[in-house]
Amino acid sequence: MSRWRPPAPGSTAIITRAGFEKLKAELDHLWHTLRPEVVKALAAAAAEGDRSENAEYTYRKKQLGEIDRRVRYLSKRIPSLKVAEGLPADREAVFFGASITLENLASGKEAVYRIVGPDETDARLGWISIDSPMARAVLKKRLDDEFEAELPGGPTRFLIVAVRYEA
Repeated sequence: MSRWRPPAPGSTAIITRAGFEKLKAELDHLWHTLRPEVVKALAAAAAEGDRSENAEYTYRKKQLGEIDRRVRYLSKRIPSLKVAEGLPADREAVFFGASITLENLASGKEAVYRIVGPDETDARLGWISIDSPMARAVLKKRLDDEFEAELPGGPTRFLIVAVRYEA
């Protein structure tokens, strides 16, 4: 079994200011705090002798690889990101950074989503990627517009109930 992984599909290189600062803080924490601790623990585990049966050594080696992989990704991704600043002129239309309240026309249930960059999505908060099918379907629509989104359960119709932007 090889370690080769197919390249991830390209994602839109846009991010909010808060998301950009969070990624920079994560990179700084990984590089200056967490990685030195893991390297120190790895050296201590390696000094214990037989590495083939040393679980601590094996665990720390794997942990170091995961940290290095994330550092490598962030080091390449952060310089390529474009930070979206300011608010759109038309605040009743849906653009990047909008928080939208949608009503599912079949069930009558409402849901709130915020359209953010692919690097800052969080399902618990309702933050969806600008590359997601829902965001692609709703972009440039206006308040009180109906639209159809292709979801895993099939095509679903929605109504835009509210559009808000954070300053």
